[in-house]
Amino acid sequence: MRAVAHAAGVSVPTVELVFGTKSQLLRAAISFAIRGDGEPLAMLKRPWAQRAREALSVADFLAIVGRVLVEGQQRSAGLILAAFEAANYDESMSALADRLGGQRAETAAWLVDELIRRASLRGEITREQAIDTVWLLMDPHGFVALTRDRGWTAKRFETWFTDSVNQLLLAGQSAPSATTTRSRRTPSTSKGRAL
Repeated sequence: MRAVAHAAGVSVPTVELVFGTKSQLLRAAISFAIRGDGEPLAMLKRPWAQRAREALSVADFLAIVGRVLVEGQQRSAGLILAAFEAANYDESMSALADRLGGQRAETAAWLVDELIRRASLRGEITREQAIDTVWLLMDPHGFVALTRDRGWTAKRFETWFTDSVNQLLLAGQSAPSATTTRSRRTPSTSKGRAL
């Protein structure tokens, strides 16, 4: 709180008056980072979501969603991971982490339902399993691990996300061939972090 007050050129009591607690301040920062602006309009009510709903093909729909996802992750993933880490020690942060996970599940459900409007899921996959798959593909831990630790570009992550949704969920899609997979690999720029 002190650092935020200093950066804003105001007193700590002023920050506390506006935001209340650290978890509320972090929640506001994460919301701003995800949206990319100060408009309080929910993500799924924004113009990009309407454009995605109007897309006729799966490819066009996923192109819009993939771009918005990556832009949001670039701005917010680090803050979200900080909230998840703090949740291990702070009960108010735990509530924030639960809320963030729930919002991701809501977005994943919306994405799957929009896919089902345009295509069929693979026969062995239920709607709930599809939601869980998308929820995991959207995980900020994965985004940070691939773009920071493994040296992926944002564009590569975006392509991986849309390809993964197609291959894992939709009927009539086949897994990429070994040749295609190999050709997409880039040399690792990992700093040697072990998991």
